[in-house]
Amino acid sequence: MRRDLAELPTCTRCDLALTRQRVVIGTGPLSSALMVVGEAPGRSEDEGGEPFIGRSGQLLFRLIAEETGLSREQCFVTNVVKCRPPGNRAPRRDELEACRPWFEEQVGLVQPRVVVALGNTAARAVFGFVEGIGRTHGRVQLVGAGQGLATYHPAAALRGGPRVVAVMRADLRIVKRLVEAP
Repeated sequence: MRRDLAELPTCTRCDLALTRQRVVIGTGPLSSALMVVGEAPGRSEDEGGEPFIGRSGQLLFRLIAEETGLSREQCFVTNVVKCRPPGNRAPRRDELEACRPWFEEQVGLVQPRVVVALGNTAARAVFGFVEGIGRTHGRVQLVGAGQGLATYHPAAALRGGPRVVAVMRADLRIVKRLVEAP
């Protein structure tokens, strides 16, 4: 079912509409080769209206720049759920399903060559993974007309330190190869 993304800022398809400050749609050029997908907006994103603008985003885009050569401005950045769940809890299944048509519309509009899903929730929503990110990261999957993979969420790297950052770097080197492939 095709949706008009212009309607997204007023979406009331789930109860997150009752507690959000704003719908965090996504940012970046619609011609991006790389789409970066998180779980849901956090407090900074709900206040600022853009995904990954807090500490996690700073780390994420430093790693992406260092490993792929792409800047934030060259990536389309979004979340599978567009509104902040209360207390930063993980999105519920009904919330993920309510946002799924919006996310699918974004993938169709951007038509990225590569999609990177960050963390368990995004990896499950984008790729249908059942296993956790520790077992699924770095596996190349088909997404629409492109390819993608999952890696750790940068918040996990902030908590987990150099070991998690090293895994993210290795996964992002795979992303670079996918983006640059003919």
